[in-house]
Amino acid sequence: MLSFRVFWRSCAGGIGLTVLAMVAVPTGAPMARNAYAQDIAPAKLSLLSPEQRRVHDAWKAARTAFEADYDGYWGAVNGKRDERKRKRAAGKPFTANDYVLTQPPKYTGPTLPDAIGKILADDTPSVPETPRPMLGDFLQAARDTYNFMPEVTTEEDFKRRYATEALAIGLTKDQVVKVYALETGGMGTYDMQAGIHPQKRTGKAISSALGYAQLLHANSVSELVKHGDGFIRRLDAMAVTEKGAAPWRPASLRTKAAILRAMLKDARSVPNEWSEHVKFGGTQKGLAMHALNLDADIGPWLQVIKLKGLKETAATEAGRGQLSGPEIELMNLAGPRTGLEMLMPVAHNVPTTNFFSRQGYERNTVVRERTAAELLVELGKRMDDGLRKPGAIEFAAAFDAVSKP
Repeated sequence: MLSFRVFWRSCAGGIGLTVLAMVAVPTGAPMARNAYAQDIAPAKLSLLSPEQRRVHDAWKAARTAFEADYDGYWGAVNGKRDERKRKRAAGKPFTANDYVLTQPPKYTGPTLPDAIGKILADDTPSVPETPRPMLGDFLQAARDTYNFMPEVTTEEDFKRRYATEALAIGLTKDQVVKVYALETGGMGTYDMQAGIHPQKRTGKAISSALGYAQLLHANSVSELVKHGDGFIRRLDAMAVTEKGAAPWRPASLRTKAAILRAMLKDARSVPNEWSEHVKFGGTQKGLAMHALNLDADIGPWLQVIKLKGLKETAATEAGRGQLSGPEIELMNLAGPRTGLEMLMPVAHNVPTTNFFSRQGYERNTVVRERTAAELLVELGKRMDDGLRKPGAIEFAAAFDAVSKP
């Protein structure tokens, strides 16, 4: 399973392509900058026969010409994006002229045969990829830094708590379950990490995204900064007023509140900016805060408050009192304001290249060659597929159970 938002928000980490790897890329696929126009060492080229050299040179000339067009296209996209930022700051409305209205060019020239690609392949040993932090790293950081162990519960109980919190702050069953269906494929667990199969526990982590809403570690830091004071007050109040609690429960809640105070102090020690939260999220303290998503009390609060923020942004900045599941997910994936822009009538038939970074666009098959409206439809289709999976069915039942009188 993987989170779509991972690609759009987490595009760091370049992709090193050898000539051999290039050969396997489909003809019409978008390319990384200059990947096909890189210089080949003369010693490598000398290994080609005259006919192979002719084929290679024709291919490279075609690729170089294509990449010039492709670079020019993205230059136009970025120029239009900068102009829209200026117009937004000046309070001016957007028009169709503020967007690039064509899809990016496709390469239609010759391909490089596999035999030539193997000869020219870069045999320089690759640098091992730095492994991404995984669930165990978040838990270890929490123990080591704050002596914090998330309170665990069953999957069914976590879904019920999540549903209760979502309904209490005005989110609907349709919104939350559809976001879950897309972000987790309809079968994610509350401790699911992007890239790791939630049942088989196989795969490779592709980001720090955790849980039903697939929050990144920077999201956890940001939401803690915004809402940590409220979380602390709530824990303190629960320690006094929670009825029928186990004897150990009040002391546990007070301890959890004290740990949250320490976390909040550290989170607020850096500027309250997304870029700073991204950097801080990768530190031991930031990784420890990300473990809050796994706590039976705090995890649901942290994630539903993030979705509520999207809803509030839509209401205050665009006058949209209600959002469908695909619409709130579009804001979740592309960023609140970009998602709202994509929902504007003027942007409906605009290519998605206008709204995502070049790297984000190139890494996402769901985005490529679609308009904003087509992407919204596709998200809806994928949500509907996920809704038929066991986890989504269980989540919908949790909403039904907690909404009964």
